Amino acid sequence: MALHRALREAVRRLGVASAAVYLLDDERSQIRVAMIGGNAPSLFTFPGRMGLDAPYASARALASESVAVLAEPDLADADQEHVLPYPYIALSAPVIAADHRFGSLTVLRPETHGSCEAEICTGLKKIADDLAMALAELADSGTVITPGHMPALVPVFDGHASTGTTDWGVPGVAGSAGLSLMYPVRRLSDMLNQATTLDHIVAAAQHCIVSPFGARALALASASEGRLWVLGHCGASSGLVRNLHGARLDVRTPAAEALRGRPLFISGDRQSADASEPFGREELEAYLPLVGSRHVIDLPITESSHIVGVCCLAFDGPRYFPPEERAVLGMMAGSLGAAVDRVELSAKQHEVAECLQRRLLPSTLVELPRLTTTARYRPATLTSSVGGDWYDVIKGPGERVVLVVGDVEGHDIESAAVMGQARSAMIAYATEGHKPTAVIDRTSRLLAELGTDLLVTCCVITLDTADGTAKVALAGHPEPLVQRPDGSIGTLQASANLPMGVTTEYAYREREHTLEPGSVLMLYSNGLTGCDETDPDARALFDSGSREFDTDLEQLADLLIADTLGPRQRRDDAVLLLARYEGAGGQSVLRTGRLRIQRRDLHGVKAARTFVDDHLTSWGLEALSEDLQLIASEIVTNALIHAGSDVDVCLRAFPDRVRLEVRDSDSNPPVPSPLALAEEEKAESEHGRGLLIVEALSTAWNSTPNGRGKTVALDLPIPHA
Repeated sequence: MALHRALREAVRRLGVASAAVYLLDDERSQIRVAMIGGNAPSLFTFPGRMGLDAPYASARALASESVAVLAEPDLADADQEHVLPYPYIALSAPVIAADHRFGSLTVLRPETHGSCEAEICTGLKKIADDLAMALAELADSGTVITPGHMPALVPVFDGHASTGTTDWGVPGVAGSAGLSLMYPVRRLSDMLNQATTLDHIVAAAQHCIVSPFGARALALASASEGRLWVLGHCGASSGLVRNLHGARLDVRTPAAEALRGRPLFISGDRQSADASEPFGREELEAYLPLVGSRHVIDLPITESSHIVGVCCLAFDGPRYFPPEERAVLGMMAGSLGAAVDRVELSAKQHEVAECLQRRLLPSTLVELPRLTTTARYRPATLTSSVGGDWYDVIKGPGERVVLVVGDVEGHDIESAAVMGQARSAMIAYATEGHKPTAVIDRTSRLLAELGTDLLVTCCVITLDTADGTAKVALAGHPEPLVQRPDGSIGTLQASANLPMGVTTEYAYREREHTLEPGSVLMLYSNGLTGCDETDPDARALFDSGSREFDTDLEQLADLLIADTLGPRQRRDDAVLLLARYEGAGGQSVLRTGRLRIQRRDLHGVKAARTFVDDHLTSWGLEALSEDLQLIASEIVTNALIHAGSDVDVCLRAFPDRVRLEVRDSDSNPPVPSPLALAEEEKAESEHGRGLLIVEALSTAWNSTPNGRGKTVALDLPIPHA
């Protein structure tokens, strides 16, 4: 009761927003808040615990045994990094009596209430001394005075609530406005706990911040390499994005200042000295620091609790923020910062995994005049780690080509490492001309000698393109499927054999088949089909897909890999390798060309146009040059600007069509970027316009993710072919 009386007296007599009593813990190494009294949201802004040397008013008061005041840090100190997210000044008095040191009594008053600190300090000291005497009597009688694990909260209303919160809660009902303000804080916390991407975070901010506070726009930005980079935005945010994205941090701007820990409220070119004063100008912008790793109300900024970015809000018309709203915005900024920090860390881990995956899978497939191939890789959706599935098309001696699909158990770095070992070994043995069983046997022995504990399955087909002879060997892998020229679907049967890596002596066996010209092979890993009874098997997938796309391998591959996505999340990654055998009478001269453009080299767009024109001219297809140059420049520009990676351009001429493929290392689809312009401007953006041109000029185009990023491919028919 002594704590309750002290808090109630402090709030009502001193006219402060909230008050709290901090007590020394059992080890007397820190103080923890024991009881808080006041009104929401201010009573939720007290630090929960602090060391005795912490830079807080509560700790300073106990250490100095005198009243301490913590206000805004010195704004003239440009190098000072601080976090003071709430619009309150903390005043604290020590709770000490004779030989007893209990803790401190701390009050919060809005920083906009003028200068009355002397009166408050005098009254606060008197209340703290009375509390110390009451606690001393209890201690002398044997009562242990220590804080609980969590503080007791007591609502205390002093009747001086800010008039700026009239839009919240029920007018005339004490505490309604403060509690109503806290609801979006709680809702935002729930939504951010479930957020796994920056888009989820922006959506949560739009629902819980932009709409309730009447903002016109929101943008989240982080700092990297001395500049600000927009992470996401919503609303009519084109102006915010243009001002923030790429802005230098060594220029003193509101966003750069907020990155040092100070929330700012800006009207036009003038900074308001009092955020509660209505602005006469038509626009207001708020800049809130996003603190990651640890919650801003509990711990000061450290190496593990850092400012990860800035939340920028734009408002229309005159707008002012009472202390309660500013406190709530500070809480929300803390939650946003922790979520951004977590999601960005996850994204970096995923990026590392994707980079490793890209390096382990082939960048391109071997091109042969009598064999057309395409491949797809789809990672598992329930894990961000690398997978162990791979594919290969290997050129052997003479007219032979080796097709490989394999799967290492697990989804981790070890799986990826074993996959790299197995793939490298199989390429070496296949290139030397060994038959499939020898390739598998030698690779299995190598893996056993390397001491791997993981099982590896694979399917190896050696195809002689001169006569269609196909030798098939398996190592515990699903049999490959074949679509015959008459449209029927079958399997290239072979002995199942043991997986690779098993130390037991085992003689692998293979089986020989003969392919007719026009046959299509399908090699795949078991992640292509689901694990429950409602998933179609591989044969059914191949059958349904080949009926819809019987000539275009690219579209067939897209359809087959897309069927694995559905509404359920996949636990396993998947690879798919398709190969059409054209026969000995197929095109003897392969008409193909490749170009690599370095990342962010916009001069590469001109090189791509020249590349397309030169090759089409040499092939006698000048009539397609103008359209294909335009398409190539649009897609290459798209990839260079938005993917941020090297770009590979491949041009191939078939008897009836020309195919252009542009590959980058970003698996996201080529859609208008949300970071480029506002929603209403997207339709006019270069990014969106380019896709419209592609769709208008090509007979078919698609965008497919693969093991090394994304490929945008399109076909143009050859006139009179």
